[in-house]
Amino acid sequence: MTRAEKAERIGRLLDELYPEQPIPLDHVDPYTLLVAVALSAQTTDKKVNEVSPALFAVASTPAQMAALEVEQIRALIREIGLAPTKAKNLKKMAALLVERHGGEVPPDMQALEALPGVGHKTASVVMAQAFGVPAFPVDTHIHRLAARWGLSSGRNVATTERDLKKVFPRDTWNRRHLQIIFFGREHCPARNHDLAACPICGWAATKKRMREEAAGLPPKRRRKRS
Repeated sequence: MTRAEKAERIGRLLDELYPEQPIPLDHVDPYTLLVAVALSAQTTDKKVNEVSPALFAVASTPAQMAALEVEQIRALIREIGLAPTKAKNLKKMAALLVERHGGEVPPDMQALEALPGVGHKTASVVMAQAFGVPAFPVDTHIHRLAARWGLSSGRNVATTERDLKKVFPRDTWNRRHLQIIFFGREHCPARNHDLAACPICGWAATKKRMREEAAGLPPKRRRKRS
């Protein structure tokens, strides 16, 4: 079965399992989504949703965030991983949005990536979920599953994104990346996963991949050998 054939079958199954794809991070506009995604790095969406209401209660716009002291921001997000660094980036990001973009989040990938604390994945999420622009953000779930399913070599997230964009139609990208995240959380954990019993891994994963994961080989070694 080719990658394209696998992707088509996977897409049909994901559409059946997740006909609707709610955005995991609570937000009300592009700016609050941008902040939530920036906060989510190395932190669960659940924790971000627990912390962000207090932050947005006092700083739901770039101008309000830029007016806060870094220590104030850090105190509001202290339960989030990397809080000190994220607090500094949020203030700098807000200031640049006010200075360069009139306090609005620009619907432009390069402009987003130029903001402090905003990498390619964060920018891709905002473009897809806030502005509806086709993008394929790759998080740890997507990176892992794409390799398991034989849709990508899994060398790095950039390669995974490129490979997934090739096998899935452009008009499905925005829903596919959310569907794969939901599937990974519900059916396809990183460890102690029975690939043979998985609705997708059971037929999409190669026998070699199944043997390697059953043997408990570390991810780097698996990627090197696959």
